Amino acid sequence: MRETERESGAAARPGGPARRGGALAVAAGILSSRLAGFVRQRLLGHFLGIGPHADVVAFALRAPNFLQNLLGDQALSAAFIPVYARLVREGRREAAGRFAGAILGLLLALAGGIVLAGLLLARPFVALFSPGFLADGAAVAAGRLALDRGALAVEAVRWTFPRMALLLLSAWALAILNSHRRFFLPYFAPVAWNAAIVAGAAWGAMAAGGPHPSGGAGALERIVIAVCAGALAGGALQFLVQLPAVVREVRGFRLSLGRGVPEVGGALRAFGPVLAGRGVVQLSSWLDLILASLLLPGALSALGPAQMLYLLPVSLFGVSAAAAALPEMATAGSGGGPDGPAPHLDRALAGVAFFALPATAVLLAFSPLVVGAFFRSGRFGEAETRQVAAILLVLAVGLPAATLSRSLQNAFYALRETRWPARVAVFRVVAGTAVAIPLMFWLDRFPVPGAESAAHRLGAAGLAAGAALGAWVELAALSGRLRRALPGWTAPWGQLLRTGGLAALPVAPAWWLAGVLPAALHVATRAVLVVGLYGALYLGLSAAAGTPAARAALRRMYPFRRSHVGEGG
Repeated sequence: MRETERESGAAARPGGPARRGGALAVAAGILSSRLAGFVRQRLLGHFLGIGPHADVVAFALRAPNFLQNLLGDQALSAAFIPVYARLVREGRREAAGRFAGAILGLLLALAGGIVLAGLLLARPFVALFSPGFLADGAAVAAGRLALDRGALAVEAVRWTFPRMALLLLSAWALAILNSHRRFFLPYFAPVAWNAAIVAGAAWGAMAAGGPHPSGGAGALERIVIAVCAGALAGGALQFLVQLPAVVREVRGFRLSLGRGVPEVGGALRAFGPVLAGRGVVQLSSWLDLILASLLLPGALSALGPAQMLYLLPVSLFGVSAAAAALPEMATAGSGGGPDGPAPHLDRALAGVAFFALPATAVLLAFSPLVVGAFFRSGRFGEAETRQVAAILLVLAVGLPAATLSRSLQNAFYALRETRWPARVAVFRVVAGTAVAIPLMFWLDRFPVPGAESAAHRLGAAGLAAGAALGAWVELAALSGRLRRALPGWTAPWGQLLRTGGLAALPVAPAWWLAGVLPAALHVATRAVLVVGLYGALYLGLSAAAGTPAARAALRRMYPFRRSHVGEGG
């Protein structure tokens, strides 16, 4: 028996080592890619700051993600993993390989057509999804602006749009590897993408006049195009680093469009509702782009760093626990007993809450400190720090709901119920947009408190408020429906509130430390000291309260203690 087959079998048994290590492997991979992303964003902020050039980069890098987020990762996981994992579990590896080839062929056919259309219709694409850029041409002619974001965005999108197909290849590889309980590599692969962008930005800066380009005519534009070229090369690298592992796992692979592969029909039926739900979520993401383009220049690029910090705990804790639990819930029984998906779901929720709730407390209490530690450099100064921190503070209100919802969504997918999450996505977008539109235009009238320049406004915080409200709407709707779909399951709200209380207690002493530290200390040093004190106090309080996740964390930190305890206790 091959090693991966033994691991698969272990993972299918409750308490198997692959299940216990799955969430940790996903978290480690995501943490690596997110840290690389922060390096990328810090470098971009250093060269471009918050403003029109950074707006174009933010738009161009997000453009290819539309198709990948729509068709890839979560949608593929929901429709692909349950079918593929079942075929592998039944020993039908050849059938699983043919199914994988059919799904890839269908994805490539669709992606190829969309990429070709994007290259030919780049200008209408920019006009549709960033209509605020269109007014820049007249403003430049009148002398009110120095850059026509619309013209530069068209050129940038033509560089980044082909990355859509490469991202779908990566998402397909992720689904394959996750099905075989190989979690680290697919979530680590985006490190290659970020590294290529960093290389492109550095090369562009050197070509524009050295590590501190003056920003003269054409200098920053060259950096923008170099970043986009690096993003395209990085998309290819992101897939290629996963390819050898996929080849080792897949048997009987044959690229096709699904003819003669009976499992494809069932997967497509499950894929349709998930696609609709993801489409609504992506509509919400594109609405953010459209609306941010209507605000003053800089709103779109200010959203990027705030969303990165917000999405770090969402991805690190919410996605990792959900991704590791999905194969287990998918292969568990359908009842509500100990052999059903409920225990796996409860463990995932408890693990998410243990990490996500203190992350929420830190972002709410110390958002300027956190933003400054990660991004303050070069053109990203105090005013930019305050603007991004205001957005992050609002986003953090929805962080607990956004992280917990990932596990609830995957519980529905494991139960082969994909329609309700799609409907909930509609509720989320409607509620969030209804709040965001009036609030963002109202807040855009006010400068960021403490910022010297009135060019830094609070409008993007209105978009953040809509996202936070939408996350809570989604959590409430998912948990209410899941109580009926999963007999005997109730949301562990008591345990989650207890964890929230433990997360709130260390805020006061950490706040005191932040107030007494000398301002002359570098912001990163102050952030490490303050957040370090908070984390140590939270971990100690949680361990004293008997929280299993805290005691498990301490055992990993102090493994020598295990030598004093026998396996049988």
